[in-house]
Amino acid sequence: MDDFDKDSVCILIPTLNEEATIQQLIRDFHEEGFNNIFVIDGNSSDRTRELAEAEGARVEIQHGKGKGQAVQEAFGMIDSPYVVMIDGDGTYLASDIYTMIGPLIESRADQVIGNRFANCEKGAFTLLNLLGNRILNKLFALVYGSKLEDILSGYRGFTQKAIDDFDLNETGFEIETEIAVESVKKEHRIEVVPITYITRHSTGATKLNPLRDGFKIGATIYKLAKLHNPMFYFGIIGAGFILVGIMTGLFVVSEWLQGVTRVPMSILTAVLIIAGIQMFIFGMLSDLIVSLHRETMRMIRKSQK
Repeated sequence: MDDFDKDSVCILIPTLNEEATIQQLIRDFHEEGFNNIFVIDGNSSDRTRELAEAEGARVEIQHGKGKGQAVQEAFGMIDSPYVVMIDGDGTYLASDIYTMIGPLIESRADQVIGNRFANCEKGAFTLLNLLGNRILNKLFALVYGSKLEDILSGYRGFTQKAIDDFDLNETGFEIETEIAVESVKKEHRIEVVPITYITRHSTGATKLNPLRDGFKIGATIYKLAKLHNPMFYFGIIGAGFILVGIMTGLFVVSEWLQGVTRVPMSILTAVLIIAGIQMFIFGMLSDLIVSLHRETMRMIRKSQK
C-alpha cells in the first residue's frame, strides 16, 4: 500500500455553508499528500466555494437540493478508481484516510465505513444523537442481517466498481442508509474500520434535525426492506392489521357479554385479522421470490468471473 498513487483517490466533500472548516480540511488532506479533492456544494450562502477553490479543490455546484442529491451528482462526475467521501464539517480527521483507503487498495473491500463510535471525542454526540444512532444501527442489523456498526457515518470509501453498482434515489440525509442497503443487496464486501470523531466547530451549525431526520432514516430502512427482506416489510403491516383486529375483537366480545351484538364491528374484526394473515402469506411468498432472485444473480455473477 505504501507505493500506491494517491491521485487515484478522489476525496469527495459534500458541503453546505462550511466556511468555518472546509479550508483547514482541504489543507489537512494536502498535508497527507492527497490533491485530488472534489467539493460538491449545495449552493452555500457563505464563502465555502471560494475558500475551497483557493485551496486548489475542484468545486461544482449541485443542481438539486439535499446531501443525497449532491452525492448522486458527484458520483456521476468522478472517474477515479477510488473515492473517499467525507463530511465537510470538520468532525472527521484527514489523517484517518490511510485507515479508510487501505482495504480498498489491498482489494479486501468494495466499501469501507468509518466507525465513529470506535474513538469518539467526549461531547461529539448529544445524548439524543447517540441514542438515535444506536437504535437505527440495531434496526438495520435486524432488517438486513448485517451489523455494520455505524451506517450513518459520513466517512466512507468506495471502489469505482461499487459506485457503478449503486442505484440511488434518496436525496436527503438518508443517503448513507441507502448506500449501506445497496451494498448489502449487491453483496459488496464491506469493511468497518475505526476512526476518530471529534466535536463540531463552534461556529458550524448542524444541518441534521435528530428527530425529523432520524424518523426519515428509520422510514428509509423500513421502506427499502420491501425488496431485501419482504417478510419483515409485510410482516409489520400484517401485525398491525391483526393487532387492530384483536382490539376491535375484544371490544365486540366485551359488548356481547353485556348483551349487545355488534355485527358491523364483528365483520370488521374478521376482515382485519384475515387481511393481516394474508399480509404474512404475501410476505412469505415475496421472501421466496427475493431469495430465488438473489441466488440467480449470485450464479450469474459467478459465471461471469
